[in-house]
Amino acid sequence: MKLRHLVSVLALGSAVALAGCNSSDVLNVAQKANQPLPEDVVRKMQAQGMTKSSPVMMRIFKQEAVLEVWKKKDTGRYALVKTYEICKFSGGLGPKFKEGDRQSPEGFYFVNRGQMNPNSSYYLSFDLGFPNKYDRSHGRYGTNLMVHGDCSSAGCYAMTDQHVSEIYAFAREAHAGGQEAFQVQAFPFRMTAENMAKNRNHEYFDYWKMLKVGYDHFELTNQPPKVDVCEKRYVINQNAVDGTFNAAAACPKMEQPYALELSYTKMQNGYLTEFENIVAKLEGRAPTPVSLLPLPIKPVEVAPVEVAPTPTPAPATITPLTVEEEVNVNAPTAPTVAAPAPVIATSSGSGLTAQSGNAVPAQ
Repeated sequence: MKLRHLVSVLALGSAVALAGCNSSDVLNVAQKANQPLPEDVVRKMQAQGMTKSSPVMMRIFKQEAVLEVWKKKDTGRYALVKTYEICKFSGGLGPKFKEGDRQSPEGFYFVNRGQMNPNSSYYLSFDLGFPNKYDRSHGRYGTNLMVHGDCSSAGCYAMTDQHVSEIYAFAREAHAGGQEAFQVQAFPFRMTAENMAKNRNHEYFDYWKMLKVGYDHFELTNQPPKVDVCEKRYVINQNAVDGTFNAAAACPKMEQPYALELSYTKMQNGYLTEFENIVAKLEGRAPTPVSLLPLPIKPVEVAPVEVAPTPTPAPATITPLTVEEEVNVNAPTAPTVAAPAPVIATSSGSGLTAQSGNAVPAQ
């Protein structure tokens, strides 16, 4: 009896131990993926008119090795919540081209729920979505380009486990709040006039000028820009007037709200002047005159002309004729007799001649 009891206890213990091992794995994943945001971060968000589930956006800067988390305020604009140090990223400044080049991507990417990976081998992770439409239009390819933990990178942006758990929580809460996909902007550096001037001779300078349009629009509006691709280039905050955006095809006719276009043009003119002054200083020469961009012309708003509706004429009222009127109407009409012409007497040498009408000499 004692032996049978001992066997039963050992069997139960083994089952519990096995179940506990499996449960701890599941629990460990759940604990990692569902860690709450720190209270100090939540208080900071509340002070800025945000909730935990407010939409999120992230910016990555390679040269500074930082990842920024921005959240949408109740005003509709985004504000910086927290900045995290990137533990490691692969390669140098510039875009990613192909699998195995060990280069971390640059560009505009979107992360949906399906790209979140709580079962990551690198603590926690989410896939950036490389290659995007722009990358594919240029034949670039690669897989599993992520932001993850473990501070180890082979083409990804690696964080410490503590940092990635918070970043993951920001994304998780935004998705839970209804945000389908959040934008991640990956830049080589902060795209100021000084940094652009210092890198003016870099092989990827033209590519960075294209990225700078999106960078500037966010700096100007504090809202993630609308990103499309046509003619194998990024198109920022443009609306297709006729047609649609196709990455490899010609761009459709596009337009931009006047106020945004005006503000961006003024911003660019300031940048062009500052850029030239910095380059001149770096090259030890006097600045040359800068050709500024013409300001857009405000479209004329034509008020709609209101046309009064044409009144419908009232139907004519027919009054029945009296008996007397019916008799008069039906009576035969007497023939009209012309009045006789007047007779005029004239005198002549042979006497009087009666004339009708004009006087005629006597024969």
